[in-house]
Amino acid sequence: MPLEPSQTAFLFPGQGSQAVGMGKALAEAYPEARATFAEADEILGFPLSRVMWEGPAEALNDTRNTQPALVTHAIAALRVLQGRLPHLRPAFMAGHSLGELSALIAAGSMPFREGLLLTRARGEAMHAAGGGQGGMAAILGMDIPALEAICREASTADERVEIANDNCPGQVVISGHKAALARAMDLARKQGARRVVPLAVSVAAHSYLMAGAQEAFNRALDATPIQAPQVPVIGNIHARPLHTADDVRADLRAQLTHRVRWTESVRYMLAQGVTTFIEIGPGDVLVGLVKRIERKTTRLTCGTPEDIARLTEAGLSD
Repeated sequence: MPLEPSQTAFLFPGQGSQAVGMGKALAEAYPEARATFAEADEILGFPLSRVMWEGPAEALNDTRNTQPALVTHAIAALRVLQGRLPHLRPAFMAGHSLGELSALIAAGSMPFREGLLLTRARGEAMHAAGGGQGGMAAILGMDIPALEAICREASTADERVEIANDNCPGQVVISGHKAALARAMDLARKQGARRVVPLAVSVAAHSYLMAGAQEAFNRALDATPIQAPQVPVIGNIHARPLHTADDVRADLRAQLTHRVRWTESVRYMLAQGVTTFIEIGPGDVLVGLVKRIERKTTRLTCGTPEDIARLTEAGLSD
């Protein structure tokens, strides 16, 4: 099926999509990708690519490394794709949580260098604020109102858990203090959740525990040059396009402690006529969520040489 840019959206994954070995085959196959990984190593001042390709998993899953790793892989894959299909300018871009930074870099809202440094600062601020206190879990088979009630029951004045991501109907992520999270997970199991899955993250993203990260992240954000996206980017906070640099700053600033409205973001793009979603980066988590939201869509991935070959064939067939 040929790719129609006006009906296509690029999606960028967040934490949880990382895996040791990510991007290695891409770098071996394409000079643009290899140069991007080398550029990231130079920008950050340490061999991030080695952590990505060789691990260990504990190092890659440290949010300080996970976040720049995911952004770097996404931009490497995007550059390879753009080199082969320069006409494929999507109608929208959107990123899940951290992935919003990848989307904003891809949309020209910030340069790769400054965007990657902001990403690293975000990870460092979240790590410092988390202090090992928090975690996250995906709850399958329960709706938002039921989980909101569970979170209230599991929370105390000092230990709270809350909804972090509305991923798709029947898949919601909760986040918060480890003790409250454990209580909420137990309650969800007892009240009929189909599955309860702890996530491979080192912080409680999109929860009150991230309030301590705000000051450090705000300083980094204020120092980052930002302009209006050249392609509309759907923000996580309001599930609507970010039109101006001020919109971008406000969305990124609020993101640390607020819910990711992914279901609403996808539904907004569907309402604007998007029928094809391409996930740029490792894995297929986001296109899997799109399938749960609307099965009558075309869903593709762009993270490996095989993906690039399929997309190039599809893009050149019109």
